[in-house]
Order: sequence, then C-alpha cells, then structure tokens
Amino acid sequence: MDTQKDADIISGPMTLALCGYSGVFMRYALAVSPKNYLLFGCHVVNFSAQMTQGYRYLNYWHMGGRERTLEEKAKDGLSQAGGVLDKNAAKAQGALKEGVQTVEDEASKLAGQAKAKVEQATR
Repeated sequence: MDTQKDADIISGPMTLALCGYSGVFMRYALAVSPKNYLLFGCHVVNFSAQMTQGYRYLNYWHMGGRERTLEEKAKDGLSQAGGVLDKNAAKAQGALKEGVQTVEDEASKLAGQAKAKVEQATR
C-alpha cells in the first residue's frame, strides 16, 4: 500500500493534480442525470487517498518530517554500529586472553626445558 512507503517518493504536483481531478469529477458524477453514485464513491475514495498522500508530502518536506526520519535513521545506524563494536571488542578480548594463555604455556614449557638443561649441565 502506498501509505506505507517512504514519503520522499511522493510527488507533490501529481498529488495536487489528482486531488483536483477527483474533486471535479465527484461534482460531475452528481451533476449528470441519472446521478452516478458509484463513480462519485470512487472519486471520494481517490480524493481521500490523495489528501492523505498530500498530508504526508507536506509533513515530510515542509513540517520537519524529513529531519525526524533522518535523525531516526542516524540513531538506528549508531546503535547498530555500537552493537557491532561491542561484539568485535568481546571477540578481540577473547582472542587476546587466548593469546596470553598460549604465550604463558609456551613460556612455562621453555622455562622447564631451560631448567632441565641447566640441571643436566651442572651435574
């Protein structure tokens, strides 16, 4: 449904033209004889939909809606980036602990080998 799409794709001039068109032909649907209530109803629905889109257009481009939307997108982007940074920091911390443990194990092993060689050389 078009009312769920992003408001920056709404064409203001086209929306205005469609409102005018529907308004004029609502009038003519009742001016003919016999009155065409079905056509009138179709134009009422179309006029209402175009007025809704017109409100969305004005709100987005002239009443601060665009700025609010951009601000929300920026906040969402920052929170996602923060989550990724936290996740990567936790990964890095885990890798660092693992690396420290490996170095300690290797150092302990080398110290044991050195001690054994010193004992062997002093006998």
